[in-house]
Amino acid sequence: MPLELDLRGHHDTDRNFATQRMTALATILWVLNLLCVTVGHLSLKAAATGAPGERSIARWTAMLRDVWVWIGVTAFAAEFVLWLAFLSLVPLSLAVLVGSIDTLAVSLGGRIFFGEALTFRRTFSTALIAMGVVLVGWG
Repeated sequence: MPLELDLRGHHDTDRNFATQRMTALATILWVLNLLCVTVGHLSLKAAATGAPGERSIARWTAMLRDVWVWIGVTAFAAEFVLWLAFLSLVPLSLAVLVGSIDTLAVSLGGRIFFGEALTFRRTFSTALIAMGVVLVGWG
């Protein structure tokens, strides 16, 4: 059954859709999406830091041959499909808020796998994001 638009451009189901909470399926899709986006970022970082040379064509060639680039590309392709499925279940405003938790996941991954610094300000900020996600998504 196709959705009908009213004169303001809203779908006939927007009012019900906007009050929905995260269902079990939406939560599963969100977790899988989070996993894919985190793996994607960390994989591309691994490829970028493992390539030899300074800004040369050899460096770019080495990165494109690195398995980590292709793991990252695959992870982002899967993330795209999962995000689309997730958006079909929740309002965009909710999706964007809970999707922002990837900042925390990627920051932690950067610390664990690449020894990147987590300053107090960055840690505090990502913790606030996480608390907001919990309150908005499942509150």
